Amino acid sequence: MPQDTCDIGLIGLAVMGQNLVLNMNDHGFKVAVYNRTTSKVDEFINHEAKGTNVLGAHTMPDFIASLKRPRRVMLMVKAGSAVDQTIDELLPFLEAGDIVIDGGNSLFTDSNRREASLAAKGILFIGTGVSGGEEGARLGPSIMPGGNAAAWEHVKPIFQSIAAKVEDGTPCCDWVGEGGSGHYVKMIHNGIEYGDMQLICEAYQLLKDGLGLTPDELAGVFTEWNKGELDSYLIEITSEIFAKKDEDGSPLIDKILDAAGQKGTGKWTCESALDMGMPVTLIGEAVFARCLSAIKDARVEASKVLTGPATAKAADRAEFIEDVRRALYCSKIISYAQGYMLLSAAAREYKWNLNLGGIALMWRGGCIIRSRFLARIKEAFDKNPTLSNLLLDSFFSDTLDKYQASWRSGCIRAIQHGVPVPAFSTAMSFFDGFRTARLPANLLQAQRDFFGAHTYERVDQPRGQFFHTNWTGRGGRVSSTTYTV
Repeated sequence: MPQDTCDIGLIGLAVMGQNLVLNMNDHGFKVAVYNRTTSKVDEFINHEAKGTNVLGAHTMPDFIASLKRPRRVMLMVKAGSAVDQTIDELLPFLEAGDIVIDGGNSLFTDSNRREASLAAKGILFIGTGVSGGEEGARLGPSIMPGGNAAAWEHVKPIFQSIAAKVEDGTPCCDWVGEGGSGHYVKMIHNGIEYGDMQLICEAYQLLKDGLGLTPDELAGVFTEWNKGELDSYLIEITSEIFAKKDEDGSPLIDKILDAAGQKGTGKWTCESALDMGMPVTLIGEAVFARCLSAIKDARVEASKVLTGPATAKAADRAEFIEDVRRALYCSKIISYAQGYMLLSAAAREYKWNLNLGGIALMWRGGCIIRSRFLARIKEAFDKNPTLSNLLLDSFFSDTLDKYQASWRSGCIRAIQHGVPVPAFSTAMSFFDGFRTARLPANLLQAQRDFFGAHTYERVDQPRGQFFHTNWTGRGGRVSSTTYTV
């Protein structure tokens, strides 16, 4: 087997792995491949990779020997223990300066651990998010690498060559930051993806149940929406989904069971938000909406007992559709603002130097959430690199002000028609909460102090001074020492 001839090696020949290999080959890189089930190597070499320069290896020693130094090994295996097991198998054959790249959907804390552990052995680790699905992997994904910065110069030419490109040719790939930051950014991407998909689903149900639109009519509406400010991959494919017919000529969408699956990255986003006290409410509602959809049998039983409002289909078609479009757009702004709040909090917590505008650029192409909208986020951070919240940028604040009446009308229409819109609703509630200088948490703090002596701060005293009141005259003077905001 040829030695020291391959630019990079890839382990894990499932769909994403295979397509990344073919993408690398198309861009002039020689790739070695290995899979624990070696028959998959032969199948790939003899079919999908036939006629390419891809080199198949049947043993780990042969695989490693085929790579140029420093050896670059990309893992496309299932997140979790399989990544650790594969790294353990690799280690005896690696030397200082070699690079291990985890391209799966790993939890960022695992990437933090792996980066530190491998650094102690002289091995450079990159944890990279890869988004775009099968088509993106083959034709140009969004790639979000983070980890040991010394590795970046060795993988940059490969990653930026195979990544998607925006209009001016800029690749949707750049260095994210330290530790597990690459996988953290991918996690936030996936969480925002959950939110985008839920918002689109709520718009769909509101138009279907509130206005009585057919799938063909919905296809037309979403096609039109994709020509304007909602232009995005998810809106585009949604219009195609509505237009798709089953074998009998009826709309396929009506034949699909309404029970959603999930793989965990949305839940991870919510867990991280809770850990850092960030109100990422829309992604949370998107996760819970999938959970609610999954209890299909319970919902069917409830539908036989519980009734909603008896409301006729709306007659003002154009106005109704525009209200829903604007509600979708405003809620999308809130979702991204919340996602960026969490990115900023994580950067502070883990001491990552994240380029927030650059992250928006990485999401502009190749990935599932790619959209025209992301250019506005990049522009906001280019204009003000220290922007504390997207909602404070003039474009986003002006848009919310301009569309606010329609947004509220869209939510009211949903209530009137008994259509559940948890993501629309929580976006509106967050907006109203974020723009409110004084929330009712003063009462909440009084309640906590009343029953648990948890103390409170006063508006007429400096922040950081805590007070306790003997509310009933029967309490003592001792207050709790476990005050948390």
